Amino acid sequence: MIEWLKRKIQMLEWLNRIPRPLVLFGGLILVGAVGLLDYLTGYEISFSIFYIIPIILVTWTISRRAGVALALLGAVTWYLVEYLGGRPYSNPVIPYWNALVRLSFFLIIAFSLAALRELWRKEKDLSRVDFLTGIANSKAFYESAEQEIERSSRYRRPLSLAYLDCDNFKEINDRLGHQSGDNLLRKVADIIKTQLRSTDIGARLGGDEFAVLLPETGEAAAQEVVARLKDKLSEGMQRRGWPVTFSVGLVTFADPPASVDEMVSRADTLMYAAKKNGKDQIKKEAIG
Repeated sequence: MIEWLKRKIQMLEWLNRIPRPLVLFGGLILVGAVGLLDYLTGYEISFSIFYIIPIILVTWTISRRAGVALALLGAVTWYLVEYLGGRPYSNPVIPYWNALVRLSFFLIIAFSLAALRELWRKEKDLSRVDFLTGIANSKAFYESAEQEIERSSRYRRPLSLAYLDCDNFKEINDRLGHQSGDNLLRKVADIIKTQLRSTDIGARLGGDEFAVLLPETGEAAAQEVVARLKDKLSEGMQRRGWPVTFSVGLVTFADPPASVDEMVSRADTLMYAAKKNGKDQIKKEAIG
């Protein structure tokens, strides 16, 4: 049941690519169209269940408030259709009661769907965050990197990637314990987050390895950013008495790479070259 629900929610995710004003306008048109169809066919044939469709679309794509507004509009439209259609009732209170019940039903749908959307988005966000450091995880990094490669290809802008490894990290775990190692990784992530620009993407790819993606950043600018970041990381380690340095592989693509794997592989190779060459240094390469 849960897997079925997840698949259905994923089907709704494509709606987020549609501009919100367009979704709202479409929702209003759908309510009007259902009401008109209901009026033209008379009370013997009802299309009223279809009011649910625009309520679902607007609530999921825009907000709970927008869904509630459309629920109210749907209930009022339904009431007006029956009133204008001259549907007979045994008691004059009945149409008002029906309208209240319908509104309650629509509101339950809007509030329930809004709550489900919030839970889904929280779960989705958590699945993109590294549980230990709070920085982006490898899944989020790969998704963002794919988007940046596409953007780089479209606008012919350079793209740089830095791959960082903590030198002597195993010594921290062995000598001071895993709690100290975890604290060190959290500190590295905090420094990365504070030193990057809003357009940059920092992530922990696993273990003591981190990646920093620098969109629209050429060779010289990337070297400046990474050198400053490495200095800040070294200062943070020294301040806490951690004998850890950083080996960094930095690759800049004038032309976008064929894939994220290719980009990461090149940066990773440079990082290992830095470790073999004595550690605590930056190995860089410009391609294209």
